[in-house]
Amino acid sequence: MLLVLLIARVLLSPEVLAQQTDSTAGPLQTDLQQEEVRGVALEQNFPNPFSNETRIPFILGEDLFEDGRTVVVTVRIFNVLRQIVAIPTAIDHPMYDGRPVSELRYDAPGRHLLHWDGRDTGGREVSSGIYFCQIIVTNGARAARDVRKMIVTR
Repeated sequence: MLLVLLIARVLLSPEVLAQQTDSTAGPLQTDLQQEEVRGVALEQNFPNPFSNETRIPFILGEDLFEDGRTVVVTVRIFNVLRQIVAIPTAIDHPMYDGRPVSELRYDAPGRHLLHWDGRDTGGREVSSGIYFCQIIVTNGARAARDVRKMIVTR
């Protein structure tokens, strides 16, 4: 049992998940065609652990906007089986406040905030456990990503 837990911890660590991203073949698969860039930081959600809802802050760095383009941001919540559970909503987006953060355009660097109500895409409360929040920011052919672990307690 201890061996299974250790293997699961390594496979589901934020570092391993951060190396993976979406593709048409399935969630969290490596996409080697995109050049990695720095400039995104997914901060720890608060509160964490949480029971009903949480806020998820993230930072878009200035280097993402160097060429004057807007960036496209997608944020997803995964369970330990790497299944998409939910998409949090934007809190402070100038045009899309309250919308799911799936390919939303941001035109300025800075700190931004998301909300997750602890429910899955079907509207059901998720069970207690460990979940992972993944952010993917694209600017043309370049992508920046980050992952954080979150804990739900019911």
